[in-house]
Amino acid sequence: MLADLYELAMAAAYFDNQVPGEAVFELFARHLPKNFSYIVAAGLEQALDYILNLSFSESQLRFLRNHPSFRRVDDAFFEYLKDLRFTGSVWAAPEGTVLFPGEPLVQVEGSLIEAQIVETYLLTTINFQTLIASKASRVVETAKGRDVVEFGSRRAHGPQAALLAARASYIGGCVGTSNLLAGYELGIPTYGTMAHSFVMAFDSEREAFQAYHRTFPESTALLIDTYDTIEGAVNAASLGISPTLVRLDSGDLYDLSTRVRRILDEAGHPSTKIFASGDLNEYKIHDLVSRGVPIDAFGVGTELTTSREDPALPGIYKLVELRRGRRTIPRVKLSPFKVTIPERKQIHRVYARAGYIDEDIVAIDDEPPPEPGAQPLLEKMIEKGHLVHRIPSLDEIRERRKVQVQSLPNEFKDITSVAEAPVRLSPRLSSLCERLYHDIV
Repeated sequence: MLADLYELAMAAAYFDNQVPGEAVFELFARHLPKNFSYIVAAGLEQALDYILNLSFSESQLRFLRNHPSFRRVDDAFFEYLKDLRFTGSVWAAPEGTVLFPGEPLVQVEGSLIEAQIVETYLLTTINFQTLIASKASRVVETAKGRDVVEFGSRRAHGPQAALLAARASYIGGCVGTSNLLAGYELGIPTYGTMAHSFVMAFDSEREAFQAYHRTFPESTALLIDTYDTIEGAVNAASLGISPTLVRLDSGDLYDLSTRVRRILDEAGHPSTKIFASGDLNEYKIHDLVSRGVPIDAFGVGTELTTSREDPALPGIYKLVELRRGRRTIPRVKLSPFKVTIPERKQIHRVYARAGYIDEDIVAIDDEPPPEPGAQPLLEKMIEKGHLVHRIPSLDEIRERRKVQVQSLPNEFKDITSVAEAPVRLSPRLSSLCERLYHDIV
């Protein structure tokens, strides 16, 4: 039922008019968020779980029967929905795969009704998680080896978004999250220090630090900017212990971290890490890192969990092919600025000798590889309603993302400009597009 009304309305019309054949839909991003040159595919595991468990309950069917839009719809349609299960097939780029504008992330083949009604769920989970995984990848790459922790649950657009943002951020390269539910349900490493309220609950900052150390003697992480950051650093350094880390959450992070590092080192605590947070994003981190800031790790919250600069991936889900008997009928949309490419496709990735991505060739799915050594990116996940592909662990997905981003030429990692997508259509697909566009017009 996590669907838009028009999907069920179209399903009723397909059923009533006995529209024949199967359909192929593709989910892709026509263009990318501001300053993004690539995206990291994410959200597939949740999408597959939804498809494999697609069904309607009795109470949901009663709701639909009583809905004003369906008052003239024959009961046979609701009986059809009662027994509905997904019996089609799904291809997708595995999570962690680097993709470019216009390239399919997911392909769904099935009856028109089956393929149509999964649209909204697929878009919401793939769009959101791909956006956050891609944002996290940008942040992690600019940190140049320093750890990044996702800190944004409290600013996420709801509890479920917070959980999925933690998952997507981990895929994107973050070492962990502050979200405890993500640790419990997904096994993602969790991190945290203390809030300013803990320090304020005691009569002095020093007393608060001592109390925290008594409870956590082996992992004393202290927030030192509740009152005065430099005084906080002095208090942390003079406790007679060596704190695991101190956290800065405000102010001029470059100046403060430099001064705090000096205080810690002079007090004999060279192993104490400096952790920084406070409205950070890839641009601020890039500036700090490029200046050689003595910060060991970053906590990134709102800017990551909401991708605040450009908070929506414009992923779309479009019909590209109909199959009726032995006939394959390509379908295109010709709306201004929204033209689509027909047929179910395969993406063939070609690498240069140095191991960098040279180009992606998008071809019709039954075309042979256009070049020797080209690697197909889309893999069959579901066949005839059954899972046929192993679901990888989150750590395996993270590693895929890391390897894929390493294969990107440097211009694609620039956070302030957009590199031209290295994507072209195969001659056969290009010719089909030209013919269809001409014939339809």
